[in-house]
Amino acid sequence: MDTYSVLRQFADSWGMLFIFGVFIFVVFWAFRPGSRKTHDDIANIPFRNEDKPAPSKDDTKEVQS
Repeated sequence: MDTYSVLRQFADSWGMLFIFGVFIFVVFWAFRPGSRKTHDDIANIPFRNEDKPAPSKDDTKEVQS
């Protein structure tokens, strides 16, 4: 057998099972009970340290002059 055939046969059987196992692990890891706080924290990254809205273009012209 040549190398391609061996790798193709491996990918069709054990490789697919391995990737499916990794997928199941990632899904369980993402939805585990203790991860809610982490997901909420990550979801709010764009809103950190936001005291006021960004100035409009008209406001920036007034400040520069």
